[in-house]
Amino acid sequence: MHTASIEGNTKEGISNFFSPENMERLHSIMYTKHAKADTLLFWEGDPADYLYYIKKGLVKLTKTTDAGTKVTLYLHHTDDMFGQIDPFQESAHTFNAEVMEDAEFGIIQQKDLETLLWQHGDLAIEFMKWMGMMHRMTQTKFRDLMLYGKPGALCSLLIRLSNSYGVPAGDCIQITKKINNSEMAEMIGATRESVNRMLSDLRKQEAISMENGTLTINDVHYLQDICKCENCPKEICRV
Repeated sequence: MHTASIEGNTKEGISNFFSPENMERLHSIMYTKHAKADTLLFWEGDPADYLYYIKKGLVKLTKTTDAGTKVTLYLHHTDDMFGQIDPFQESAHTFNAEVMEDAEFGIIQQKDLETLLWQHGDLAIEFMKWMGMMHRMTQTKFRDLMLYGKPGALCSLLIRLSNSYGVPAGDCIQITKKINNSEMAEMIGATRESVNRMLSDLRKQEAISMENGTLTINDVHYLQDICKCENCPKEICRV
């Protein structure tokens, strides 16, 4: 997992995977949809035959457990693409998409995408690389949650936040996006109380600090040791 090296939001969108010509081809088959903040774009169980390209806005993908708790899987921003397109007919979404900010989407229908991929082999290769990156991102998040306990998952989340929203502050990394303990708990499948305790332990070790709601990572190597960091590329190590 790399640390943030540039100011502002360092998230990587799909433009890194598709050439300008192929981005134009994808845009040519999109139709526009707008959604207000605090609405649901789709529910878990709804038919899944579209991809959603974010022209502007913020979307949170969540999964509801059998116990009724909610786990945040991803935060998607401008230039991200998400959705499920399976080789099987009548596929259904396995997660919810919550619109966090007023958003504008480009909607891609599965049949239109399949035609475009059939016509342009270079686009098909780039699309395959993007899908591979998304699958690897999912695998690394499951790794964080399953192999190294809640402390490892939290430390990995902090590193991911630094890659997505980190600004260098001397030898430290300041996370510009304010995120509360309840939101972090949702992202690692923990309770708010356990996140409070783990953050307190990290502050005692001077690995992190908090001031006016802004979190700063003082010792990223300490966090990397706890989560057994595998030095994933920045495109994968993000929220």
